[in-house]
Amino acid sequence: QVQLVESGGGLVQAGGSLRLSCTTSGRTFSTYGMGWFRQTPGKEREFVSSITRSGGSTSYADSVKGRFTISRDNARNTVYLQMNSLKPEDTAVYYCAAAYSGTYSQAELYESWGQGTQVTVSS
Repeated sequence: QVQLVESGGGLVQAGGSLRLSCTTSGRTFSTYGMGWFRQTPGKEREFVSSITRSGGSTSYADSVKGRFTISRDNARNTVYLQMNSLKPEDTAVYYCAAAYSGTYSQAELYESWGQGTQVTVSS
């Protein structure tokens, strides 16, 4: 497992942008597939996006496709989620996750999680 720390959340108006970051101090970051999930009270954790170890392949939930972009910098041990054209329904706690075996849309297949960062989009 790796220790993950998210940052970059906050309050933004609808139509605005935020960039989330997730870093780890481990030296094995490049061996992990990374994912972003989000969760609102009373709901299950929802897949947002994932990126392979090399960054060569990405995947997005339909609800964010065309608005969000995932990327990673293995030299900085960091994965990013650029969120544009934000909507009130994007309001949630956003979590990054790491999976040694690959990238997935199922939360249960990730073995390491950050503490989450709150994103609030006002209308």
